Amino acid sequence: MDAIPVSGVLQDETRWKGLRRLKLFFALSRTPHGLLDMATPGLAALLWLGGFPDSGTIAVGMMTVFAGYTAVYALNDVVDSRPDGEKVQRGGFRDSGNYLDAAILRHPLAHGMLSFKEALLWVLLWGLFAVLGAYLLNPLCVLIFSAGCTLEVIYCLMWKVSPLRVLVSGAVKTCGPIAAIFAVDPTPSSGMLATVFLWLFFWEMGGQNIPNDWAEIDEDRLFKARTVLVTYGPFVAAAMVLGCLSLAATMGFLVFWQRLGLAPALSALFAGVFLLLPPAVNLFRKRSRSCALVVFNRASYYPLSLLSVVGLSTLLTLD
Repeated sequence: MDAIPVSGVLQDETRWKGLRRLKLFFALSRTPHGLLDMATPGLAALLWLGGFPDSGTIAVGMMTVFAGYTAVYALNDVVDSRPDGEKVQRGGFRDSGNYLDAAILRHPLAHGMLSFKEALLWVLLWGLFAVLGAYLLNPLCVLIFSAGCTLEVIYCLMWKVSPLRVLVSGAVKTCGPIAAIFAVDPTPSSGMLATVFLWLFFWEMGGQNIPNDWAEIDEDRLFKARTVLVTYGPFVAAAMVLGCLSLAATMGFLVFWQRLGLAPALSALFAGVFLLLPPAVNLFRKRSRSCALVVFNRASYYPLSLLSVVGLSTLLTLD
């Protein structure tokens, strides 16, 4: 049996080290969760058009969405690098089981596995791609992306300031789908645009932001953060989750009915009721961290499930 050349072994080790390093950057951007969230702009665009845009718009749009979400999620960890590092020093972020945001590793920058310079360059690189793609789709999308980045920074800085940061988070998460609508329709109806904004705003608050407070509840209490959960307590936080997700499921039904008709709207309602409401009710009853993470994880699949409904409805109506 021939011996494996030393140079080949070294090349393999270098390749695997490079892949492990790249994995840390995708952990910084929470890519497993981000990929699910990237369905939201596609959902908004297809729902608005009632069909698929041209192939060029789809290609540029997919590149832009991936770059934008990769940049903004990593931006969160860059801005929060100091408080996250303090949490790690106090033994935080150890309980990450069954948490979608920790599918690779939670906060690699705070753990010292990436340098601040590396993380910042990662944000700037993907941000540049996002700006380029947004400009090609519609220059207004550049302004929306910039607004989203600015709001993300404000959201992070409000950690010890006010629980109203939850409203900022809702606005950040709607920037992607609103930009996607302007990418396919330069002059959308303001009334319908506001309805889509509120629909996804309530989904983000109830399905993502407030349940996420439970993921870091011990750290937030230790550092006296001003999250909804720490400020108002589990009962109010769970009630807000249930109320927001009930509104999101209802508004999703209404938006689908308006844009696609009754049958797709009923499918959207079923997806909302199935994915959002049972875990929200369970959280309201038990108000535990494990129940909150179930809400977060299941709500993360809501945009993808609705994108599937839109795509199937579009294919079935093609001549």
